[in-house]
Amino acid sequence: MRGVSSEYPNVVLEAGDAAPDFDLPALVGGVKKRFHLGDELGHSNVVLAFYPFNWESVSARQMVGYRSERERLVASDAKVVGVCVDSIMNTTQWEREIGPFDFPLCSDFWPHGEVSRSYGVLREGGPHAGASDRTVFVIDRVGKIAFRKRYGLDELPPISDALRALHAL
Repeated sequence: MRGVSSEYPNVVLEAGDAAPDFDLPALVGGVKKRFHLGDELGHSNVVLAFYPFNWESVSARQMVGYRSERERLVASDAKVVGVCVDSIMNTTQWEREIGPFDFPLCSDFWPHGEVSRSYGVLREGGPHAGASDRTVFVIDRVGKIAFRKRYGLDELPPISDALRALHAL
């Protein structure tokens, strides 16, 4: 953990840092569950995709893109996990509109943005304060961050970025 930003007062995580563990309510294929990052370690790599809000076109295209590239991600021994600060009920309705998804959509709603803050991606001020930045992390099987990239709120993260990072593991 190396740097602190004035816009993001939390530590900025970089490649080689340990990924903070977390446990959040999640929706998988329309079913409410819990997702615990620690349960995945040792079994698969994780593409952890923070996105600012449900009900926006870029977030929908991002999640649908992960679903459509499922085979390539599975071939790279990766599991996708989406994280948003919206409530689990909001996520449930949104997933009914654009899903179903066979990967967890986690709700970082309460305490508000705690996981996003621990990853240094919660917008603490300015426009969209309280939302996560659109940021993708690739976490390897031992829990180390192998890749991190922040995208613009209206920018669709190319899946090829995560796939390149996964292939380098």
